[in-house]
Amino acid sequence: MIVWLNGTHGVGKTTTSALVQQLIPDSRVFDAEKVGETLMDISPGLPATDNFQHWPPWRPLVVETARRVLDYTGGILVMPMTVLVEQYWREISTGLAHHDIPVRHFVLHADQDVIRGRILGEHAVSPFRLGHLEPYAEAARTWLHNAAEVVDTTHLTPAQASRQIAAAVKECRK
Repeated sequence: MIVWLNGTHGVGKTTTSALVQQLIPDSRVFDAEKVGETLMDISPGLPATDNFQHWPPWRPLVVETARRVLDYTGGILVMPMTVLVEQYWREISTGLAHHDIPVRHFVLHADQDVIRGRILGEHAVSPFRLGHLEPYAEAARTWLHNAAEVVDTTHLTPAQASRQIAAAVKECRK
């Protein structure tokens, strides 16, 4: 099984994924961003883009890597990764379904003002994170919140959000 944690950049996916992993026995965290980083290391580089997810190999490589890890280890992969393009999510989720890998897709959500405040409160303010607030809002309005279980973190700590997610996953495994 895969527990996919989606949401805008800076909402707390990485922090929450580590906490979820601690609460679910036989689980591991797999950050699909590492697949993108591997593609970015190819020399000479792949065609220029502002997001490695736009490279066609990224999506099937995420699916194949997750499949191979699960075949090797079993258990659950907790995957923190922002995917805001519906077609990309469909490619990933369809690819995983093709391999009979169940996916629990959660979106960590926070009100725009709250997430903006969190980003601006960081030691090094990230223009990248700020630049993805509107694309996230658009995805949330048009498809993302309908394609996932939304966990509103506006007033939750990462520990509270992780307990909510872990409880939902454990309940479905009964």
